[in-house]
Amino acid sequence: MRPYITHRQALPPVELESLRDALLGSRFVARSPLMGTFQASRGFAFIFTHEGRSTLEARFPFLRAYLARVLAPESARGLRPWRERLFGSRQPAPNAFYLNLLLLDAGKGVGRHIDATLQGPSGVPDATPRHVSVLYLQMPEGARGGALRLLHDNRDVGEVRPRPGLLVHFQGHLQHEVQPFLGARDDSQRASLVCEQYVFAPDALARLPPFRIQSKAGFAAYLDAQRERTDTGNT
Repeated sequence: MRPYITHRQALPPVELESLRDALLGSRFVARSPLMGTFQASRGFAFIFTHEGRSTLEARFPFLRAYLARVLAPESARGLRPWRERLFGSRQPAPNAFYLNLLLLDAGKGVGRHIDATLQGPSGVPDATPRHVSVLYLQMPEGARGGALRLLHDNRDVGEVRPRPGLLVHFQGHLQHEVQPFLGARDDSQRASLVCEQYVFAPDALARLPPFRIQSKAGFAAYLDAQRERTDTGNT
């Protein structure tokens, strides 16, 4: 079983640029809603299930092409054991997701951790993702460092150097960390979109909201979003 796989250009450059601009320009960007090793980062996040995906795409239509690419079963097929790939046996598809915009300034990183964001909401104390998907939206030109390090039992199993358009899928039980980067300017920013993909039993899945935004931007951001939906006739 491979620890990770990569796709060199997950989205056409024009679509990638449009996605990046929409996310970085969102009213919901603020200090990260995640705690611990993410305290130096900024961004916002969504919890959603298959049931809530249509709501997410209706409210944030610029995510549709990204979701179609990242959530497609064949996209992460290379992570499956070779026997499953050869003989066609199928595992249950992920049915719950945590989607996080991760923004890091020059000199900032994310410490070693295992993703488990939906443990609390699902009520499953040992829940980890089936796999995690990372799309790199922006890496300052000429920046040094910023690699994603992957580890198993504190032993290195891979290192991914970010560049815009690169999509990485890695096994959800792996430890990982983001190394700080040095930018050509002090305002340089590294941007990625991280999707934790989980498989839950029906009882745990029922505890999750079909769709929820997580942001520390303040109540005004939610009011503005509600006004915008009302003005455009969306519900």
